[in-house]
Amino acid sequence: MLKTHRDLKVWNEAMDLVTQVYSVSLRFPKGEIYGLTSQMRRAAISIPSNIAEGSARSHNREYKQYLTISLGSASELETQILISNRLGYLNHEECDVMISRLNEISRMLQGMIKRISLLNQ
Repeated sequence: MLKTHRDLKVWNEAMDLVTQVYSVSLRFPKGEIYGLTSQMRRAAISIPSNIAEGSARSHNREYKQYLTISLGSASELETQILISNRLGYLNHEECDVMISRLNEISRMLQGMIKRISLLNQ
């Protein structure tokens, strides 16, 4: 039985992604610190943060809303990863690994949203 958001696989995967985003973005040009670096880090942090906040809510409708926000942040981060690759800040292998991890997180979030929607019918 799940006790907190820390027990959710999707939350743990999203936390690992945050670490990865911070690690790769350390190599970005200093001129990007307030641009792409900041945007990517905020989007990455938003994913597990909204999962955590939603899981603390007492109503499934609210939980679903926060999971949907996490999913939106995942899409935002995907775009930023692709931009980073096009600009040459991330190589193709790093990009593919991060996108693959992000796709798995998005699938898990979509599954949770679907299950909550079914509960509310």
